Amino acid sequence: MSSLGNLFSKFTSYMYKHYGENPGTMLVHTGVLGWIFSAAGQLFAIALNDKIPKEQKSFLYPQEAADAAINILSFYIITSSFKNVASKLVSTGKLSTSKIRNYIKSKGINPAEYIGKLESNIEKDFPEIKDDYKAFKNGVDVVASTVGSILSCNIVTPVLRNQYAAKKQKEAIAEMHKNDPQKDVKPKTLSMDAYIKMASLKFPSSNLKI
Repeated sequence: MSSLGNLFSKFTSYMYKHYGENPGTMLVHTGVLGWIFSAAGQLFAIALNDKIPKEQKSFLYPQEAADAAINILSFYIITSSFKNVASKLVSTGKLSTSKIRNYIKSKGINPAEYIGKLESNIEKDFPEIKDDYKAFKNGVDVVASTVGSILSCNIVTPVLRNQYAAKKQKEAIAEMHKNDPQKDVKPKTLSMDAYIKMASLKFPSSNLKI
């Protein structure tokens, strides 16, 4: 029991050290891990399900492979970009609070000459207001990461994965019938009802995975 307690203590210490002051970064990294485990589970489920016809598997495999690649890449790139841009806006004072701006003015600095400049860094230049700055920055990072994840999961990913999966399906079926050139090869796609049912089983509560 003590070993379990020590393991938990080390884990919490690690999480605090790396993410205690960076909740936005934690959302990005845990989101990527979530997509990886989800994709692996879906691929194993398809591979072990003998009730799924071979031609449907030829569609589902590339669909899930596309999900894995596109979900992970789009989530990481878009979410990280949103967070990094938001962090830069906060560090330069472009996004700020009245308390932080008033403190900068109290130091005899013209906000018009400081705020928004690429070389400006409130955290380093004014360590006296670190607590207020960090609290505001963490909130902005979380909001930016959430917006980025919603955009990648609900807009970018569905469009890209469907285009990629349709292309891979045609290639897979053509490969299956390459020794039968006289056969009219037409991709056997899923019906709308079957697709909706499959989607509801895959995403029982929400399209958003974080």
